[in-house]
Formats: sequence, C-alpha cells, structure tokens
Amino acid sequence: MTVTSNRILAAIAPVFLLLAGGCGERPAGPPEISAADRETGARQHRALLAEFGGPYEGPQARYVAGVGERVADAAGLAGQCTFTLVNSDVVNAFAVPGCYIYLTRGLMGLVTSEAELASVLAHEIGHIAARHTRRREQRSLLNALGVFAVSLTGSEQLTRLAGRAAQYFGYRYSRSQEYESDDLGIRYLADAGYDPHAAADMLAALARHERFMSGEAARDAAQAIPEWARTHPLTERRIARAAEEAEATGLADDAQPENAAAFLAAVDGLLYGDDPEQGFVRGRTFAHPTMRIAFEAPPGFTLTNSPQAIGLSGPAGTSGEFGGARNPAGSLEAYPVWLARHIAGGAAVTVDRLERQQVGGVAAVFAWMRLTTPRGDVPLAVAAYDGPGDLAYHFLLAAPPGGGDAAAIRTLFRSFRVLTDAEAAALVPRVIRVVRASPGASIPSLAAGMAAERPAALFATLNGLAPGDRLAPGQPVKLVVAANRRP
Repeated sequence: MTVTSNRILAAIAPVFLLLAGGCGERPAGPPEISAADRETGARQHRALLAEFGGPYEGPQARYVAGVGERVADAAGLAGQCTFTLVNSDVVNAFAVPGCYIYLTRGLMGLVTSEAELASVLAHEIGHIAARHTRRREQRSLLNALGVFAVSLTGSEQLTRLAGRAAQYFGYRYSRSQEYESDDLGIRYLADAGYDPHAAADMLAALARHERFMSGEAARDAAQAIPEWARTHPLTERRIARAAEEAEATGLADDAQPENAAAFLAAVDGLLYGDDPEQGFVRGRTFAHPTMRIAFEAPPGFTLTNSPQAIGLSGPAGTSGEFGGARNPAGSLEAYPVWLARHIAGGAAVTVDRLERQQVGGVAAVFAWMRLTTPRGDVPLAVAAYDGPGDLAYHFLLAAPPGGGDAAAIRTLFRSFRVLTDAEAAALVPRVIRVVRASPGASIPSLAAGMAAERPAALFATLNGLAPGDRLAPGQPVKLVVAANRRP
C-alpha cells in the first residue's frame, strides 16, 4: 500500500463496460488505428495497469488474448490489439486508444462460455473501431473522486492528480456509442465464428450479477451497486435488442459454437475475490496476511479494496483511506502532518489535538487537524501506527464541515491490531474450481461447499442459473473454494 496520491488515482473506477444507450451509425470501411493512437495507448498502458491492479498472468491471460485476437481478426484489426487480463475482482472491461483492451478477472469469473467472453471483447473492439475512445465525454470529477473532492479542498495538487486519473478512467460513452458498439460487436462475433446470440446471454449475466451484488450486505458501495449499473442500468430492452441484432445476422441460436467446455477448462483455478497481496476485505473487516495487520470498521462504514489502499466511506459524509508509507517525517508524531500536507499539496495544516496511544500492541498517534483552503477549513482525522522498520500505517479521514461521526472514527482507529501467526495463516485466497455435478446433485448441495457468503445465490450467478433450474448429471459448474482445497 502506498500513500494517498496513488489511492486517489485508483479510486476513480472505469465505467466503460457495456453501458445502455441509443442508436448510432456504423463506421464505413475497415477500422484504422493511427500512429498517434498507438503512441497514446502505449504510454497509458503501464500507468493504467499500475493503478488498476496490474496484469493477471498465466494461462487465463493467454486464453483471453487468444480469443481477443480471433475477434480482432474478424474486425479487420489482426495483430493490432493488445488484450490484458487485469488483476481486479471488479466486474469490468474497457478500452483505450491504440486498441488496448482490458478485461478484469472479476468479469472473466462471471462468464460461462468462450462466446460470451468473445462478445465482451468484441464490444470493446467496437469502441476502438468506431473511435469512441477519442470522442468520449469527460465524467464529473466531483462525483468520481472517492477520497477528497477537488471542490472540497481546493488543492491544486489534487486537481492535477484528478486530471491524471481522468485521462485513464474519467470518461463515459454516450448512449449512441454504446449501441453502436453493441451492433459492431455482434457482427464481429458472428464473423469470428461464434454464436452471436451469446452477446444477449452476456448482458443477461451482467444483469444477474447486478441483482446479486445489490443484495450483498455490508459491502462497499462501489461493488454493491457497480457504477455502470447505477448510471446506465442494464434493461430488459437492452438484452432484447442484442437478441434482435443477433437474429438479424441470419444465424440461428447455437448455429455457431459457444465453446463452453473450452472456457470452463481455461477458467478453472482463476483467483476469485481479493488478491492476498492486497489483503482481504470481508464486510467491514480488513486483514493482510503478509503485513499481519487487521482492522474492523464500525457499523455505517464500507470498505473498498485496491492495490494502493483501502477506501473508507462512513456516516455523515466521512470518507478516506487506510494505507501505509515509508515515514519521511522522522517520528510517528510528525507523520500525520506530513501525510496531510502531502495529499493537500502543501496547504496550511493546523493540529487541534494530538493523542499518543497504544493500539493493538503498537504505538499510535491520533491527530485531529484542519486544512486551510481557499474554500474554507477541511477537518481531518489521522491515525498513524508504528510499522516494521521505517514503515507507518495510517487512517486518513475527511468529512464535510459539520459532518462526520467522531465516536465512530475513534472506534475505527482503535480497531487496528496485529494478527497472530495462526490468524495470518488462516487467510487463504479463493479460486474458481470447475467440477461435474454427480447424479442427484442439486444447486443447494453443491453451493454448500462454497467459500462465500450467500453461496447459493453466488453459485447461481456464476453459473448462469435461474430459479427452478436443475443440474444434469455430469454438468460442469463453477465453485468458489479455498485455494488450498480441491472440491
């Protein structure tokens, strides 16, 4: 985990995935990628991955790239696109100029066939072919920033940081662009030899996931209601329209293969949920097996995991992060002021109260401060904890003037603790395993072995099952299990 500047870059989630829209015209002729677009994409690629979880390496990544190249060939872009599986459990896919296409492992886990996977990549290639990545409209940064809104602090440094993040993540497609990419994607899907009806199946899978996540209790808001669902909800009309476009190709459903067996073989072993290198968020708790630290937020708080920090959202407009950094301040007492000045770009910091504590077996400092900005004072609450060597861990929280809950913040600060060896060893990552249903197996009986909350609902969501569906003997299904266990 690093300091807040990286956290702000990571906090702005991309919203490029299959959003609803209106009609648009298809581009004439084969798509072209300009040298300027290639240069832009190559420049953004490394920085984007660093802020969004990095690449997920291994056989699944090679499989995604192979499927993507098959679709790119059908779109007239053979050998011109770069396909990356991203190490994030958020369900998303997106594209940047130069035909750089990204798919998260969270979305891959939701897919049930190769044709569905191809439909997502084809949709993103449609955005490239239609040059939507050059014509997107910038989103409102005020709504996007999850930690400190620029309008709240007035910090020039935050404005610059927000501008950098917006370069990668801060855009949305118009409704007409989304439909245009739907249409192009379905055409590419058919030309690549896949069942074009899989596009509607994929949209239906996303709708199932939306319903599942909206029922998830005590999860962070960014995942409980994905932003692509909040701003442009997936509708039955959207799914029906994709089915109509598939019919218009003249290909009957299943006339071309979906390659479900090949996909399930490829997805077996895929990491599910949090990467242990980023620690584990379970409801309102966070625990890191390598750093051997943990905390539990009080009721009213939600947590968002990212490679850089843990985002925190609390009552009465409180928001901030838990993170860590090398301490250049020279002492634990000086760290909160250094951190506040670092994120605020050198704005004046006034310390109202500084408390030395012992929390969870380590030395700690609680600081109650104010940032003085052109728009007024911003109250900050910072807790710093001694780490190994020159490392310090911290909570940093801000609230609108007059907002926040001081008692809840203090409870959060005092929840920090060091894990025992046994607790750290018990933190095991989860993976997707593909098994075949035995005779007599049911959805409840297979779901009972899942390492997840609401296992039956998750089982149905991951396997594309509707209420009342029955499993056939030998039917392959996905389970979520501890990585050290074979089902």
